[in-house]
Amino acid sequence: MIIEKLAQFNPIIQALLGTAFTYAMTALGAAGVFISKEINRKWLDAMLGFAAGVMIAASYFSLLAPAIDMSESIGVPAWFPAVMGFLAGGAFLFLVDKLLPHLHPGEDQPEGVKSSWQRSVLLVVAITLHNIPEGLAVGVAFGAAAAGIDGATLSSAIALALGIGIQNFPEGMAVSMPLRSENVSRNKAFMLGQFSGLVEPIAAVIGAWAVLSIRGLLPYALAFAAGAMIYVVAEELIPEAKRSAGDHSDVPTIAVMLGFAVMMLLDVALG
Repeated sequence: MIIEKLAQFNPIIQALLGTAFTYAMTALGAAGVFISKEINRKWLDAMLGFAAGVMIAASYFSLLAPAIDMSESIGVPAWFPAVMGFLAGGAFLFLVDKLLPHLHPGEDQPEGVKSSWQRSVLLVVAITLHNIPEGLAVGVAFGAAAAGIDGATLSSAIALALGIGIQNFPEGMAVSMPLRSENVSRNKAFMLGQFSGLVEPIAAVIGAWAVLSIRGLLPYALAFAAGAMIYVVAEELIPEAKRSAGDHSDVPTIAVMLGFAVMMLLDVALG
């Protein structure tokens, strides 16, 4: 029923609706500040690990595998777009990480070029960086389905949006909770937390439009989004989940496995 109704819309609108859900999940996580001032560290580590698992699975099943499958249709070796796009996505996030001022939750020293931005703004920027490749991935997936590419379906695009949305819940908390613990008001902490998810619909629209306009770009775009997401997982999510795990270091590891399994289930069952 949902798939049939969504199929009636333009693919760019589909991407916008899909990321409206992912944004809503970010906002829902950020709303945790209205319930508690702090979150149990063990629970947060588990959620971060789960998010990492979802992103790893999505990177392969929803992005890299289709990129490899469709490479032959544009007359290039199957490995080329996947490898080049994947490395380009990681390189893009690496450069942005080095240049744009931001502060990761739980840390005291900002990264990127020196800036006079407030700590709250730097925290929002850090999570916003994570959300760019996620929004791009959803947009590219809907664009690929609309382009009629073998292996790319509306069901798989929806599955990707669901998976990204699920893992956005702890990311919303990862912004709002540290701000609340620093005595930022509940309303401001929530507003800043949910704001970090607004970049996803923008990135999704850009991704969908790009692949519909330049069909040959599609496998590169899919792999680019995958590389950017894996960079976020390796650079931020897993290290942060393990940073203060202590005697519960196995919790984030198990959560990674569960997150991967859930995303794999969504993609295979719905795709």
